[in-house]
This record gives sequence, structure tokens and C-alpha cells, in this order.
Amino acid sequence: MLAPKVEQLFGNREQAEYYTIVTLGSHSALQILKGAKDEGFRTLAVANRQTERLYRSYGFVDEVLAIERYEDFPRHMQSLEHRKAVIVPHGSFVAYLSLEDHKKMTIPYFGNKAVLDWEASRELQRQWLSAAGLNLPRQFKTGAEIDRPVIVKLYGANGGKGYMFVRDAHDFEERAGLLARRNYIIQEYIIGVPLYIHYFYSPLTGRLEIMSMDRRYETNVDSLGRIPAAAQEGLDLEPSYVVVGNQSLSLRESMLAEAYRMGEDVVRVSKDICGPKGLFGAFCIETIITPDTQFYVMEISARIVAGTNLFINGSPYSYLNYDEPMSTGRRIARELKNALLSNSLRLVLDDSGVL
Repeated sequence: MLAPKVEQLFGNREQAEYYTIVTLGSHSALQILKGAKDEGFRTLAVANRQTERLYRSYGFVDEVLAIERYEDFPRHMQSLEHRKAVIVPHGSFVAYLSLEDHKKMTIPYFGNKAVLDWEASRELQRQWLSAAGLNLPRQFKTGAEIDRPVIVKLYGANGGKGYMFVRDAHDFEERAGLLARRNYIIQEYIIGVPLYIHYFYSPLTGRLEIMSMDRRYETNVDSLGRIPAAAQEGLDLEPSYVVVGNQSLSLRESMLAEAYRMGEDVVRVSKDICGPKGLFGAFCIETIITPDTQFYVMEISARIVAGTNLFINGSPYSYLNYDEPMSTGRRIARELKNALLSNSLRLVLDDSGVL
């Protein structure tokens, strides 16, 4: 049986309580589901056996679908197909499911799947950010070109796992065996303050919002900074960049205009490269700010990021736009509700996997 299109799945101007927001039980699921419940939707967490009890413990999670592995999620699509369900993706979708899995999803999906190819490819992502006029670190094609400290980044959303700091070309050659048969990029190491800027772009209003900001706490590179350089000599310490948590930051107000411009230009270019819908909903630009207050853009995440979990009750920036607690997860649900009430669901849902 062919799965119905969005206009068949969803009626016009119905109440949110007839719809179910679905997401994987990981990453930012609690925030997404709490925000959906606050906006009047039903909620469903797809959890594995290790996390099932956690999601059942929260009253705002109406249902839990337990599966063995998150990678198996596409096999369970049929059980959700004929419900008024909407998938809200986050970083674990990128980590556990392939691009083809995303594109073949038979449930309406919040976001534009055409953006996935540009996010997943480091080369395409750099083209996108460059076309937006953003300041990018130098990138090296081979280890022999390295003439300064660099960071080697593996492909994919793995929370910094596998990233390597490399001092020079000789250092790279000595460790090249660790990278065999793996996809990676070699990027200039910029010294400065990491800042992750969380945005939300509404296709309903054409308005961009800065929702919040954070920096990541990475082990063990952040703890290495507590050891004096002289004391590190002779120790067998190798910096790693595995993200274990996030810290809230606010930006100097004099720099906010540039942060906003970067978000606007990223959205503008996305409409040229990803079809007329372009990038919409939640996204994050990862930056490093140097001592001369210049932004260098490392990469973009075209979805909600885990750093927004700091702001389930809202942030200083969301408070400027709303007179109520507004997390990024709730902002997604608010957009879906506004689209539902204005008969504009086609503007915020991608049903390209639906036959």
C-alpha cells in the first residue's frame, strides 16, 4: 500500500492534540517532547532498551516505542505511517541513520531533507559557508601542506570523537595510520573562544531568531588547560575532543549584529542550493572568536543541537522575543502549530520520502 501524502495525512486547521511529535530518545529528545507537549501535541519517544525506562518516567512523554537499536528505526516506520505523526530530527538521527534512511522516511519530517547532503559533506558545507561570505579557517588537502597547527576532523555527528590535534606535517605523517580508510578534513587550528550560536528561521514569517548560545565542555582538552604547560612536559597526554556537556554563554552586544548577519546569509544561500525552501527551523553555526573579536566559522549543524538543552526554560535571547519560556524544542512545536492553524504545513514539512 502506498503511503499517503501530507495533505491526506493531515486535515485543515485541526487542533494540535490530534497530532503526535515523534523523535529518537537521545540527544535533545526531552527538550523536543516537552516543548511539543507544552504546545498541545501528543508525544512519542522511540527509545532503545537501555533508555526506555528513562523516557517512560516523564509525564510529558505520552508513548514510548521500544526498539533494539536506533539504527533499526526505519523498520518500524509502518507502525507510525498512518498516524498524524511528525518526525523532529536531531543529532542522533545523523549519527545512527544514513542519508538514504532519512530520504526514504515515510512520515512527514520537520525540515528540508535537501539540506542533509550539504551538511553531511565537509566539502559542500565549506562551499555553502564560503558563498555566505563567512570567515573560514584554512583547509589543507594533504598532510604535506600543513605549515601550522591543525585539527583533523572525521565526518559525521560524533560529538567530537576521533578529532585529533596535529602540530605540523611531520606529526601528521606519524599518525596517518590512525586515519586509514576514514573520511576526514584537515583544518587550521584557530586559537580563541568556541561559541555555538543557536538560530531558528521561520518559513511562515521569513524571520530569523537567535535562540541561545553555548560552548561545549570537551574531555580531555578542557581539563588539560588546568595543568601548567611546564608540568605537562614528559607526560603522555594526547588531547581529545569528546563532548560531555555544555556551558551557557552570552555574547557582547556589540558583536550580536555580526552573529545575526551570519545566520541571515547562511539562510539566504541555502535557498539557492537546497531549493526554494532552503534551510529552516533550528540550526547552529559553530564559531571560534579570536582576540581581535573576529568570528571564524568551523561548521554548521542544520538541525537542533544538544547545546540548546541548557535552555529548556528559555535563554536570555529567547526571553527578548517571548514573554514565556521558549526552548528551541518548543519553538519547533510552535512553528508546527502555527503552520497547522494557518493551513501552511507544506511550508514546514518534508514528505519527499512519501510515495
